[in-house]
Amino acid sequence: MTTQTSNASETNESQVFWRFWLAMTVSGAGSAMTVVALPLAAVTVLDATVLETTLLAATGQVAWLVLGLPAGVIVQRYPLRGLQVTLDLVRLAAIGSIPVAWWAGHLTFPHLLVVALVTGMATVLFDIGNSTFLPAIIDKRELNARNSLMSGTHAVIQTGGPSVSGLLVQLAGPVGVLAIDAVSYLASAVTLRTLPERRPQAQPHAKATQLIRQGWNYVIRHPVMRPCMVWATIMNFVTAALLALTPLYLVREVGVSASIVGAVIAMDGVGALIGSAFATRLSRRVGTARAIIVAGVIGGLVVLMTPFTTTLSNIYFYALGLAGLSFSAVVGSIMTRTHRQTDSPPALLSRVMGTVRFVSWGALPLGAALSGLLASAVGIRAALWIMCLAAFAAPLSLLLTSVRHRRDLSDAHQE
Repeated sequence: MTTQTSNASETNESQVFWRFWLAMTVSGAGSAMTVVALPLAAVTVLDATVLETTLLAATGQVAWLVLGLPAGVIVQRYPLRGLQVTLDLVRLAAIGSIPVAWWAGHLTFPHLLVVALVTGMATVLFDIGNSTFLPAIIDKRELNARNSLMSGTHAVIQTGGPSVSGLLVQLAGPVGVLAIDAVSYLASAVTLRTLPERRPQAQPHAKATQLIRQGWNYVIRHPVMRPCMVWATIMNFVTAALLALTPLYLVREVGVSASIVGAVIAMDGVGALIGSAFATRLSRRVGTARAIIVAGVIGGLVVLMTPFTTTLSNIYFYALGLAGLSFSAVVGSIMTRTHRQTDSPPALLSRVMGTVRFVSWGALPLGAALSGLLASAVGIRAALWIMCLAAFAAPLSLLLTSVRHRRDLSDAHQE
């Protein structure tokens, strides 16, 4: 009888996870299409300038700097399922307003800016909610494998989404693709509505600043989460810098076409997919802590191949370099995210996630900006070499802490 009950519980848990996965996949695919369709709507429909198009991209990113820290508190104060459904509906309304305004002949650039800001804010809360929702519906023993699957799915979407979006733009126009994205959020909301509700634990009435400080202090004082946050920040900084330099280097230094640039950048997603496929196996063989360091060294060595690309005939050096760096980033991301989900006190989890995302994802615009300044000062090729060498700073940051003594991130602290 006990065995039958256990099997039924495992079956139900599996069904809940796959519904969760379906919702994330559908909304993620729609969002990947929007990355291409929204700026194209600005350029082709509204004839936006380069400055306006850049501003549109920045508006979508600024949400992490504005909401990164308070997001954990906000997520903790509301029932998870209800919050995620609401955020999907907010994004549905925001993105869906673009085709409606276009069909009515009232679409303007400020309208696109508002949509980018609203969807960016909703996505920040949604992502923090996801990282809290998953450990609430999955057994801790399954988290590493489930996180690997989620990262692999994200990698596939990241690789194929923009390409599919480009094809759909040719067929339906950018506004039509945005309409498809709006439907994807509706489908995600309907699917999430079928999941069990997870209500926040009762908390004493405290100011938001106090709650944010608790999450921040927990991460900063933790012997593993703090160095892992530093690792993630370095990886994001270097990745953003290299992706910003890629089109400049390949077009101006190598002289390839825009289509080749797109194919090379897609290798970032391929590396992420490979990393997610091997992460669990690697962690079982060498341990989660050592897996991050090993993958980081491998990624650093492989990314050093990128500056050796000089012509179209050896473009594969650059493609392999991007894939290698992405491989190491995803392996580490899966290990560190699972560790935060399993070792953080449940009452602090959303705030821990918010703190880490605020710091590490805040490095993305900084990496892109600094790489541009560096390229202007010393040249594109020299800047590329510097950023490739900087990739070794990520595993080195872990080797300089107590993490180097651990097999797994959750091991007892050893000196």
